[in-house]
Amino acid sequence: MTQTNVNIRMDKNLKEQFDKFCKDVGMTMTTAFCIFAKKSVREQRIPFEITADDPFYSEQNMKRLKKAIKDLDNGKGTKHEIIEMSDE
Repeated sequence: MTQTNVNIRMDKNLKEQFDKFCKDVGMTMTTAFCIFAKKSVREQRIPFEITADDPFYSEQNMKRLKKAIKDLDNGKGTKHEIIEMSDE
């Protein structure tokens, strides 16, 4: 099978962490990227879920929101009406 080189750029720290991970699981980075490419082609999709890191859903914010809801349910805090604003 004819092989070719592929060059990619990534953050130096990320590269070092990924290289360490690959070594820890007994493979090279080349092997890891080839596995990713083969699985992507075979399944015709990225073989894992990709999501945006939305700070709204962070663990810290979820705890804050749950506490705020609990406080409101217990009569603490202030409820406000939604005020519609015009675009003018």
